Amino acid sequence: MKRIAIIISIFILAVNLYAQKPEDTEDWSRKPALVTPGKNNLPPSDAVILYSGKQDLDKWQEANGKPARWLAADSITVTEKTGSIQTKQGFGDCQLHIEWRTPSEVKGTGQGRGNSGIFLMNKYELQVLDSWQNETYNNGQAGSVYKQHIPLVNACTPPGTWQTYDVIFTAPRFNADSTLQSPAFMTVIQNGVLIQNHVELKGPTEYIGKPIYKYHDAKMPLGLQNHGNPVSYRNIWIREL
Repeated sequence: MKRIAIIISIFILAVNLYAQKPEDTEDWSRKPALVTPGKNNLPPSDAVILYSGKQDLDKWQEANGKPARWLAADSITVTEKTGSIQTKQGFGDCQLHIEWRTPSEVKGTGQGRGNSGIFLMNKYELQVLDSWQNETYNNGQAGSVYKQHIPLVNACTPPGTWQTYDVIFTAPRFNADSTLQSPAFMTVIQNGVLIQNHVELKGPTEYIGKPIYKYHDAKMPLGLQNHGNPVSYRNIWIREL
């Protein structure tokens, strides 16, 4: 009796498999939008271009809403007696491409050497630093999610050379009562090397103390830090996800 039951089960399975067709598992529900890729790190067709080297900072401002005052040429450079800058437009989930360069003339050591930062949502810092043969605390070197995640490797090139960050950022979500629903995540590729692999952010960047999430808007500006060193940025584009 058991043998007959097994034979019947195999027969039913064979009939079901035979009855299925390849198109049964085809999904036609969403046709992907057409995007033309950019060549050599240039922006794809659906990107928001934040700086292309046209010597204008019209998409940037200081935190107080005044015009950005960094030096604008083929790149933008941190300038003395100015503040940090941020985009006028807010972003949440995004793909960010940004190229950066620390000064070729090396001055200072540790955190005092080629220091700046890229702030997703103006709160979550991806560190920029001259980390070529420059010792500092590991969760503060270039490529770190500042004071939260040490980069997997040090992929820095020498001072004065252009470097790239390609970032995939997932913004945090908050419940209707302002409590945290899900944290932020970040993936970073530096100079073609994976250095942060979908790491969970513990909260906004803090210089002192532990990070804690507090409710904020779903979209906020991208910020570039003035830390007193003449760090430059170019070819900045972002895709909303």
